[in-house]
Amino acid sequence: MAAFNYSKVILVGRLTRDPEIRCTTDGTPLCQFTLAVSRVWRDDSGENREETCFVDIEAWGKRGETVGKYLAKGRPLLVEGRLRQDKWEDRNTGQKRSKLVVVMEGFSFMDTKPQDGGAASYRSQGPAPARQESQGGAPRFEPPPPIAPPAAPAAGEPSDRPPPPAEDDDDVPF
Repeated sequence: MAAFNYSKVILVGRLTRDPEIRCTTDGTPLCQFTLAVSRVWRDDSGENREETCFVDIEAWGKRGETVGKYLAKGRPLLVEGRLRQDKWEDRNTGQKRSKLVVVMEGFSFMDTKPQDGGAASYRSQGPAPARQESQGGAPRFEPPPPIAPPAAPAAGEPSDRPPPPAEDDDDVPF
């Protein structure tokens, strides 16, 4: 009988502190940080409620170096990874302890704010949304204004566009 196991986590949140980078004895970079992931909902009485979950993340190797170089406290991040349970015995009390950690396998920057001019190579295509402060002081993102269609040429001006086909044009290329 085959065992079916699958561990996949996708989180979007904000870093609660600057990432910490260390190297193992063999020189492998390890970046550790915590992601605050919030959920907002309306309760039965109609009031908005919010709960925040703090998740410890580990990023190894090149991914860890990149996160440590380009991200800081407060920046939004999408993390894709797997769960790992750390187990240990408390030195003082002798009690068995455990903690779930997400081991990052992929990530995406959720904003395009350059930090020290270095994040430009990770920007997505197209213009970045304008950042404005909302009433509560938290950043609010506004989409860029829509791009207007090209203006039609004035009467009598030559146009670079071909004329529209005549309605009775039977010259179909197939």
